[in-house]
Amino acid sequence: QHIAHALMSNHPDLSLIVNAREGGPNYVFGVLTGYGNPPAGVAVAEGTYYNRVFPGHQIKMPQPLQDGTVTYTDGTPNTLNQQARDVVTFLYWAANPEMVERKAMGVKAVLFLVFMTGLTYVVKKKVWADAH
Repeated sequence: QHIAHALMSNHPDLSLIVNAREGGPNYVFGVLTGYGNPPAGVAVAEGTYYNRVFPGHQIKMPQPLQDGTVTYTDGTPNTLNQQARDVVTFLYWAANPEMVERKAMGVKAVLFLVFMTGLTYVVKKKVWADAH
């Protein structure tokens, strides 16, 4: 709940970015885990945060995830990387809820084509058997 609330309050809709950018899931993961202190000599404007992945390295969204803020009932380590991976997986699913159905339809289509290829081959052999 904490992660969902942190990502939903006054922050961009990252589920759109997952689809809109090339390498979107990797980009969102990078942004979520890319916060830190700026390198020596790099100034960050007031009201912005340093993010090594975000273009320009200055982002107005505060870091939404922190180590140890989630308790996993199965004992999964509650690290920033794990939380970001879970968030990106959820965002990808939320942006593509029909993906499971599309994959199932794709499997059915391939099986149908394999069946039809076999049937066509058998019919061809039967029709052209007398021609030789």
